[in-house]
Amino acid sequence: MNWRYFGRLAVHTQLLPVLESGEETLVGGQAVMEGVMMRAPHSYCTAVRKADGSIITEEAPLARVSEKYPLFKYPILRGVGTLGQAMWLGVKALRFSANVAAADEAEKQAREKGESPAPGAKASGEIPGWAMALNLIFSFVFFIFLYKFVPLVLTTQLERQFAQVQNPIVFNLVDGVIRLVIFLAFLWMISRWRDIHRVFEFHGAEHRVVFNFESGQPLSVANAQKFVTWHPRCGTSFLLVVMLVSILVYAIIPAHTFMAKMALRVLALPLITGLSYEAIRFAAKRRASLMALITAPGLWLQRITTQTPADDQTEVAIHALEGAMTLEKSQGGELVIA
Repeated sequence: MNWRYFGRLAVHTQLLPVLESGEETLVGGQAVMEGVMMRAPHSYCTAVRKADGSIITEEAPLARVSEKYPLFKYPILRGVGTLGQAMWLGVKALRFSANVAAADEAEKQAREKGESPAPGAKASGEIPGWAMALNLIFSFVFFIFLYKFVPLVLTTQLERQFAQVQNPIVFNLVDGVIRLVIFLAFLWMISRWRDIHRVFEFHGAEHRVVFNFESGQPLSVANAQKFVTWHPRCGTSFLLVVMLVSILVYAIIPAHTFMAKMALRVLALPLITGLSYEAIRFAAKRRASLMALITAPGLWLQRITTQTPADDQTEVAIHALEGAMTLEKSQGGELVIA
């Protein structure tokens, strides 16, 4: 196991909610290592550019979670189901891209040693299942620690210093502001990492190609590159809505001790996810409404999480979308345009 790739995987996993679209009825996608995953209503395709310049893909049918499990058709629950499936698919696409990168590295090392890449070089370079599981556990614990535990500890310290913070609404507002500052600082710091900067370029390519598709113009690099890189359905916007909704939920549900507040922040995650999904869904249908304003900061923040892609990166995103569309058509699926 190459621990360098484990570190890259851990950072990428933390970014999954930022890089992906959780909407199940629209064409969308996610940036991965040196590539893009695109999904249609009933299919997906991940395209990754290898070190030799070729593009390798993985595609498969993908039923909507609400079709497989009718329970997830209901408000709140549909958000939990949709985002759960989006995370599962995101991890699957990320692992595929990591395996391609690891295989490229294994072949490179073999050539440097004067060896011909063995037929099994790709398999030996793949990320093992136990490493992927360990990465997911680490990422979840890191998420809870950084965005739940640390803000709560800091806010509790402020509560002891300032009587005003003892008010539940003020307490959770301060907690939310600290959480947002940590999130922005984390994004800014990792954006300085070259590998992550390239991921943000592929993120921009994904958005431009989705815009190209939604415009009805023929899919091409030239057409896609005309569009902006920030998109209203991006996971970045969703995360900011989650932070706003969490402030309200924490203020409404009573919790008085530190342990009770910490338990609430973990156990209420499905509820917050579902409510946030409904807010985004409502805003998408009423672009001019007050609710739509809460998604605007996400568009601003995408100035960090999306970067201008090169033509070859946009080509990969088009390849992924065409793969998903081809599979969708073969299944007789409806091609939904936003």
